[in-house]
Amino acid sequence: MNIKTLSTRECLSLHKHAFGCKLEYSGLNCMFNGHSNSRLHGVHVFQCTDQLGIVASISRCIASRGANILNVDLYIDFDGGKPVFYSRSEFAFDPVQWPRAVMDDDFSQISRLFNADKSIVKIPSKDPDLKMAVLASWQDHCLVDLLYRWQEGELPVDIGCVISNHDRGPNTHVVRFLERHGIPYHYLPTSKGDKREPEILNLVSGTDFLVLARYMQVLSPEFLRHYKKDIINIHHGLLPSFKGANPYRQAYEAGVKLIGATSHFVTEELDDGPIIEQMVDRISHRDSLHSFATRSENLEKQCLAKAIKYYCELRILRYSNNKTIVFS
Repeated sequence: MNIKTLSTRECLSLHKHAFGCKLEYSGLNCMFNGHSNSRLHGVHVFQCTDQLGIVASISRCIASRGANILNVDLYIDFDGGKPVFYSRSEFAFDPVQWPRAVMDDDFSQISRLFNADKSIVKIPSKDPDLKMAVLASWQDHCLVDLLYRWQEGELPVDIGCVISNHDRGPNTHVVRFLERHGIPYHYLPTSKGDKREPEILNLVSGTDFLVLARYMQVLSPEFLRHYKKDIINIHHGLLPSFKGANPYRQAYEAGVKLIGATSHFVTEELDDGPIIEQMVDRISHRDSLHSFATRSENLEKQCLAKAIKYYCELRILRYSNNKTIVFS
């Protein structure tokens, strides 16, 4: 008898097809949403000029439909002239008592009332996952890590494809993994005169955002203007220090006592986009350049995974030109 060990993602898919309901996985917490009278989990993100009554209106809206507020994060930015209000609310609701169309209309009314800049509603167990494409070069550590986390259900995202300027053979670990899960792999060799950006834009046209998992090519301003959506990068250094190439060596030669990794949004200015997450590790004079790199790679994997998870869970909001709010 052949016995196959199933991944967490495969188990969730099998359960959904067998029982007609979706099992949501988050660490050790599992929740069944198989019946119409079960309570679902919703998220609402809101941004507008700060005014009286915003929190009261959102709370009243949720409570009036028999829903329970589970968590609310608030922030008001006072640095940009007029104060700007930001919030992220999580709530549990009965979809029979509060149908999605009614919910959308309720929050739209609040949006119009306060002339909101942003009002997003998401039901994680019902709405499709955001779709991303991953760009990577020859180093595998970030790519392999996020693929593993995705397989285990830790990242609520749909991976549309992986694009690389490095040729991975058909029998490599990464290519075998992608083939097993039906994820296309596109090899696009680049040169100084041709970054293959038109082809990349065509391949990622249906995505919601991009992830640069140690993609060692600088995307042009023209690419960013054509894509128009968010791009998350992992930098192997603690920004704003050690920008550009060889940050490991830069940090090593500077004799730092802390090394780090930074996940940030990509902008036209190299390594200067809004920072999402940073992680650090303490080192000493006994560490070599090799140990710098090894320990930094571990930070990079964790830092990038957190940024992707936060983004998909609507926890990140940009503010004040080059800063981010990351709700816990």
